[in-house]
Order: sequence, then C-alpha cells, then structure tokens
Amino acid sequence: MIATIRVRGTVNVTREIKRTLELLRLFRPNHLMLLKEENTGLKMVEKSKDFVTYGKINDETLAILLEKRGRLEGNKKLGKEFLKEKGFADFSAFAEAIMSGQKTLKELGVKPVFRLHPPRKGYERGGIKKPYSLGGALGNRNEKINELIKSMV
Repeated sequence: MIATIRVRGTVNVTREIKRTLELLRLFRPNHLMLLKEENTGLKMVEKSKDFVTYGKINDETLAILLEKRGRLEGNKKLGKEFLKEKGFADFSAFAEAIMSGQKTLKELGVKPVFRLHPPRKGYERGGIKKPYSLGGALGNRNEKINELIKSMV
C-alpha cells in the first residue's frame, strides 16, 4: 500500500491539481490517505507530487496508525471492542489483513483519511517547497515514509 500525506496548502494552485487532491481525499495539510498500488492511484499521486509526499507503508507503521489515529463512522475511535467484533486479535493482525487485501477499510467501516499532527522536529532541512531528493519534504520517499508517519502520529 502507498501512504500519501498532503504537505502544502492550495493557495495559487491550478484547478486541475486542486481537483486531483480532492479526488485523493486530501483536503487539508497533514492528512494521510492509504492507496492500493494501482496504476490510476499512482498517476494521481505523481501528478500532485509538488504538494504531497508518498511511499510504501509497512505493517508495523500501519498498526500504529490505526491504533492511534483510526476513526470509525461518526468520528468514534477505533478500539479493541471493534477489533474483537470483527474477529481480529490486535491491531497488528488488523493491519496485516488490510495489507494483504483480505479486508478493506471501507467494508470494515473505518474512515480512509487519517488526520495527523505536524511532524515532531519539523520536516527536513530543505523545507516543504523542495523535493525529497534535494533534502526537502515533497515527492517519493519509498520506505522513509514510515519514519515520517511515526513522527506525525
């Protein structure tokens, strides 16, 4: 799965990119959306690469994200009672089922957008206007996205 985090706002942004961010459900900065590794989702993320950062999320980080920031319909916290009701032992088993594709967030009733804090100790030295390859915060991070998510949870 691909984790996409919106980093920048939409002041002076073209209508096309603003619409792409809306389709990705990234309405505000510091919102995270999980996407399957499909061609259409990746094309949308690559199109908005100057406003988001993205990479492959692992099971451990997904379990932490679901435990701390997961929300049900009605903005209720995701708790252990919910996991037992759905037949999962803990959050790591829940995360593995989602990563393997056995279950989806939509069919379990979990909101697909996660609201995060700004990262502790800030983004990288280059700021939020430069790509990750040049020391900034934007674009593809691959496996390093897990460290960013942990600092934002």
